[in-house]
Amino acid sequence: MATKLIVLSLLTGLMTGAVFRYLQVPIPAPPELPGIVGIVGIYVGYKLVGWLGWSFNLLEVLGI
Repeated sequence: MATKLIVLSLLTGLMTGAVFRYLQVPIPAPPELPGIVGIVGIYVGYKLVGWLGWSFNLLEVLGI
């Protein structure tokens, strides 16, 4: 199921990117490699902190 979801996600992204390019509107993502690597870094950092078991509930501290 995970592979199917990944492939469907990739195809959706490709189609969306093609539509944005066809309509000549800017994509809502960084168009350069450093921006894309930054997004991957955010994802990896998120997963790493979860894997390490670290957490801090900011909303609880703020009383929200």
